[in-house]
Amino acid sequence: MADIYSLEAQSRTVTGKKVHQLRVQGLVPVIIYGARVEPITLQVPYRPLEVTLRHAGGTHLINVNFDGKTQSVITREVQRDILRGTITHVDFLAVDASTRITAEVQIHLIGESAAVNTRVGQLLQQTQTLSIEAVPADLIDSVEVDISGLNAIGDAIHVRDLKLNPNIIVNNDPDDLVVRINPLREVTEASIAAEEGTTAEPEVISKGKADEEEEA
Repeated sequence: MADIYSLEAQSRTVTGKKVHQLRVQGLVPVIIYGARVEPITLQVPYRPLEVTLRHAGGTHLINVNFDGKTQSVITREVQRDILRGTITHVDFLAVDASTRITAEVQIHLIGESAAVNTRVGQLLQQTQTLSIEAVPADLIDSVEVDISGLNAIGDAIHVRDLKLNPNIIVNNDPDDLVVRINPLREVTEASIAAEEGTTAEPEVISKGKADEEEEA
């Protein structure tokens, strides 16, 4: 199970264009929403929020404490100032033990490939992340893929080969290639093609409810 973080918050009555006043005071407006809860508007000191979001990302649970209550959430959307990059608003999704959470998790390659060490071929990683669904107790923030069994040209690992908790649903196509040993020339051509085809990704952790507040 992924780590759980805590965040202290206060109820918020300031809404709409007036939230600019909160930001001047070093506070960030946030909202908690979910299928089983009414939207909760809160305000959080900037620095603790920034640190918590940096560590929690979009897969770790955060226990938000406010008004003597605690609500478990995950981060759904972080809005930032275009010029300064500072956090201006955060959407949190309320979760409980039975809530299935959809998240993008990183794939980390571990081990060493004999084919790479002996310069028989080079490693081509085709899939960088997995889209998974799991309840909070089974949620993970990364997947380790051991490449020590890749010893010859053509050896490969596909999504269907990954060994995960059976309670975790993987949304990727089972036939998607994760990593493969290719001849050096093929790797070079594939890398160039991949680089030319990449596009910049937004910072938003995942699509959440539209911000109910817009700064003047």
